[in-house]
Amino acid sequence: MTIALSENDKRMLDGLCGEASRMAMSIIVRMANVCGTNELMDICQAHIDGCGLMSDAGLEFAEKLAAAGGKVVVPTTLNMGPLDLQDWPKFVTDEVFASKALRQGKAYTDMGCVPTWSCAPYQGYLTPRFGQQIAWGESNAICYANSVLGARTNRYADYLDICAAITGRVPKCGLHLTENRRGQWLLKLQDFSPELLAEEVFWPVLGHLVGDMVHDKISVIEGLPKMATTDQLKAFGAAAASAGSVALFHAVGLTPEAPTREAALQDMEPEQVTDITPDDWYRAWEDLAGAHEGDKLDVVVLGCPHFSFDEFRTLTEEIRAVAPARAADGVDVALLTCQQSLSLVDRTDWLADIEAFGGRITRDTCVFHTPMIRRDADVLMTNSGKCGYYAPGTLDVKVAFGSIGDCVRSAVAGKVLRRRPG
Repeated sequence: MTIALSENDKRMLDGLCGEASRMAMSIIVRMANVCGTNELMDICQAHIDGCGLMSDAGLEFAEKLAAAGGKVVVPTTLNMGPLDLQDWPKFVTDEVFASKALRQGKAYTDMGCVPTWSCAPYQGYLTPRFGQQIAWGESNAICYANSVLGARTNRYADYLDICAAITGRVPKCGLHLTENRRGQWLLKLQDFSPELLAEEVFWPVLGHLVGDMVHDKISVIEGLPKMATTDQLKAFGAAAASAGSVALFHAVGLTPEAPTREAALQDMEPEQVTDITPDDWYRAWEDLAGAHEGDKLDVVVLGCPHFSFDEFRTLTEEIRAVAPARAADGVDVALLTCQQSLSLVDRTDWLADIEAFGGRITRDTCVFHTPMIRRDADVLMTNSGKCGYYAPGTLDVKVAFGSIGDCVRSAVAGKVLRRRPG
């Protein structure tokens, strides 16, 4: 297929803008062929997921682009990296791995990327606006940007994301186009009590349920509360993108492309209609838990995606509500966040309570990248649907799922305390 190229595209492809631009544009053109489109389009922002050190090839790719003079041409943020760049010696981290991680971080920042190192970029620097065309990696960030912000991005794979940032161009296809953002599967919440809808865990559990149900289809959800916090929508989207491959959902009366059911469906009939009941929700809640009431607890993980300022506030309130507010011996408490959120928390009096509780704050990374979970850990508790989905297979642990308050009380007791929501 012949791709229609602008004069600047041709200059990049011919190597007139440098070897890095030539390499990046050749990959973008090849991907356009794969996607079956003969057009490229501009983007105004990028978020790089390929900065996690998943292989030596990823390091080689980044360093090759940087050495060839690669520079991003749009504002570009970085997803979480493979280690806490400031405090990594505190962890049992192989120094060879750490050296490679630091080199990879330098390669991306040398190319002009902003060192945000966060998997929740929408809660920090350079949050995109409605209708903006962007190229984002990281599944939960893609879901949030498309659904909650109304920006437009496809699911950009590792290394394709930095090519988009260097060229400022992407294939014109998928969720960049209005017609492909139409809702497909109508989900109608039925008979949910106000008490259950008000639960903190309502959102990640519903996300887990929806993701497992619709996979990569675009859902239109009716019956959600008309007010929701950014953290609630973050929790829903992260769980849906993990349990399924959800890149976009519409919540009627809540998300910007769904003021009405008709608008979300673009005045067409849904391909499928499904009622969701509290019984369905409770089954999903049970599905997230492999551990049981009373099981000995080894570790609590909070901040997947990265903990926000407001989540730190909630954690502090829950700690202060418990006396004595100290995790039991043998229970580790891992708090994952980014430098931006932590800088705000530094201006409060919360850190003293969190540290006295036993919380260990880690920036820039997560438990799936940095070895911060003890090898002998058997039971992990989290408030994250995403962590709950991935941890059994990735960390070889049983998961207990609950609210931030449940996690605090369980840590203090040294065992899983599960309160039935609602």
